[in-house]
Amino acid sequence: MNKKVVLVWFRNDLRLHDNEVLVDAINKSDLIIPVYCFDPRYFGKNEHTLYHTGFKRASFLRATVEELKTRLQTMGSDLMTFFGYPEEILPKLCAKYEVTEVYHHREVARRETKISEQVEAALWEAKINLRHFIGHTLYHKEDLPFPIKDIPERFNMFRKKIERESTVRLFLEAPTSIPTPQHLEDTTIPSLLDLGYTEEECSWAESQDFCAGENQAIKQLNSVLTPDYAELPNYTLISPYIAIGSLSPLYVYHQMQNSTLATNKRRYDRMLTMLLWRDYFRFMLKKHPNVFFKMSGFSKNTDLEENGREEKVKKWMNALTGEPEVDQVINKLKDTGNITYAERKLIAAYFIQEISENWLIGAAFFEQHLLDFAPATTYGFWSHIAGVGTSQKENNTLAWKDYVKKMLTHKT
Repeated sequence: MNKKVVLVWFRNDLRLHDNEVLVDAINKSDLIIPVYCFDPRYFGKNEHTLYHTGFKRASFLRATVEELKTRLQTMGSDLMTFFGYPEEILPKLCAKYEVTEVYHHREVARRETKISEQVEAALWEAKINLRHFIGHTLYHKEDLPFPIKDIPERFNMFRKKIERESTVRLFLEAPTSIPTPQHLEDTTIPSLLDLGYTEEECSWAESQDFCAGENQAIKQLNSVLTPDYAELPNYTLISPYIAIGSLSPLYVYHQMQNSTLATNKRRYDRMLTMLLWRDYFRFMLKKHPNVFFKMSGFSKNTDLEENGREEKVKKWMNALTGEPEVDQVINKLKDTGNITYAERKLIAAYFIQEISENWLIGAAFFEQHLLDFAPATTYGFWSHIAGVGTSQKENNTLAWKDYVKKMLTHKT
């Protein structure tokens, strides 16, 4: 009897806990081949000559993949890692290891879905099915009280309806063993040099401890949930782990429920609100494909000009605006890859109001530098600050100086 072999294609789900793809593969196959591809499309530059992935996030990604690979090896398995296009790599692996089916988590942004389509087409030529799973949100798509086409545009209405009429699923426990072929080829994680970064950037990364991976993600979450936690970063302390998939939003939610944070209504609501915004942005991108990547966004205003103002844009990116609060936050973003949402609102509002109507440039700058970059969340956030987001009430109306006043009181 032929054995069923499933290739698990890891993407933004770099964890063992609450990984439906992995659990389902274990339950329905005889052997599993875990694979991660460092796709060159994520390490080049966009039309604004900004990196899709800055070297800090690339370093964080490498460290996360390395931690997962090590954990799998301790379980008698492995994570095969490659630098190349998955639509070229995966079919070859399927042929070599007689793979029956490929499992992966579905994404919603245009670039990610296009890559999935290319992989699916390449696998289909070999008569191999690519099975899609939906597992990146707090509320599962199948549990929503409305079909995607009827999701309310207003965030508050969306929130009230799902909280009243839906429930958050229990998270899945991490597997204790993963059946893997005994003789997988040895693979190595590409270096930052392999990915196209400079020797200076590589030297910097080698001197850093990124606290990456699933174990560190859970550790950081536990520190946020302690009753005596009083630091400024709250959600943004764990958001890089959620974005890269080493921490599940379901796991976060249930840990929140079971912690003393539930007694601190203000902090609890802030954390939950951020998780719900993340869901909202992903579902809106599913309902309105590519809406967060158009300068006019959800508005009907097609008169926005792509006014370059190159010198002003460069000064903003290099923290040379002359506004101390703005420059301080931009430097912090470039130095650490992480700033609070109050700080994000400040520098985004300044960019839009003082620099350029083309907010997509500012969003691309965030894409390069943020450790917690996620297409729907980052571009959805910017579209609302620019006044063209899908939830009209939340579209920005504040002057950037008002955000300076509010910045220190926000703890997200």
